[in-house]
Amino acid sequence: MTESIVELARRLIAIDSVNPALVPGGAGEREAAHAVAEWCEAQGLEVELVGPGDRPTVIARRRGSGGGRSLLLNGHLDTVGVAGMDAPFEPRVEDGRLYGRGSYDMKGAIAALCVAAADATGLRGDVIVTAVADEELGSIGTEAMLERVHADAALVAEPTELQVAIAHRGFVGFEIETAGVAAHGSRPDLGVDAIVKMGPVLVALEELDRRLQRGARHPLAGPGAVHASLIDGGQEMSSYPARCVLMGERRTIPGETVDDVERELRALAGDAELRILAHREPYEAAPEHEFVQLVARVAESEVVGAPFWTDAALIADAGIPTVLLGPKGEGAHAAVEWVDIASLGRLRDAVVSIARRWCE
Repeated sequence: MTESIVELARRLIAIDSVNPALVPGGAGEREAAHAVAEWCEAQGLEVELVGPGDRPTVIARRRGSGGGRSLLLNGHLDTVGVAGMDAPFEPRVEDGRLYGRGSYDMKGAIAALCVAAADATGLRGDVIVTAVADEELGSIGTEAMLERVHADAALVAEPTELQVAIAHRGFVGFEIETAGVAAHGSRPDLGVDAIVKMGPVLVALEELDRRLQRGARHPLAGPGAVHASLIDGGQEMSSYPARCVLMGERRTIPGETVDDVERELRALAGDAELRILAHREPYEAAPEHEFVQLVARVAESEVVGAPFWTDAALIADAGIPTVLLGPKGEGAHAAVEWVDIASLGRLRDAVVSIARRWCE
């Protein structure tokens, strides 16, 4: 069975599916989506593609006999870029590890979910695999999928080291812009330095992050955080800069809202202009929920929090009880990426067991 997972995972890793909205010129998910759709159709699953034609999302359904609960299995096809990688689209197996871009995040897991759905026969409820586009940036794939699919529970197979994760932080992306007055560097009587004006904002952001680290903590997701991401300003060395733009990110914990963050950032920005660019809500599931308890028993895991944001938040917001359970490995977004092959087999076995108990 593990051989089938590795074969499909290798096929997917060999396909460039770098997110084009994240990395200009990225190939996108189209070829990878068609590969998943073709494989699932060959296993007898009902398949449809949704979303933009150049960036489709796969919905593959193992139809049950009727009357049972349904289970959604979710993973993303897009990857981050490949800068600094050696042969990112040439999958190789070495010492029980499968290497290549997307092996760990998360084409190996998608392969395990597909094989699990193919093997989950004789159930009353449906098992639905969704291989989505754009999780690494805008989540257009999961949003399109949720317009078509509702399920009684969901498992998102982001890499969790085979632990059951039921919480993670959200995020608020923002820009702060300070205004100056352009002038020749020899005319301090005329010029106003926009970059220098950004200094107190940076100091305030550092102080805010310290307060957050010392402040309220979610028992699984930990504390909130804020950091500066990018900064741009100025024309040339001999001129006073007319503007400076800082991009940053505020990570939020369950219970914090984008309105809370906006008020917090406006207070520290002072006279500078604040713009909220994008935001996603935090995620948490009730540890006592029947589905959470089932997945924890099957996986033989205590519940934990994940450090990264995932589409689980969107699925949970749609009213679907959701957990995270994914393989072991290293190198998500890094120059060397690998997934532990044995953990892919264990993930497949766990998903089949969960489906047989939940969808009976």
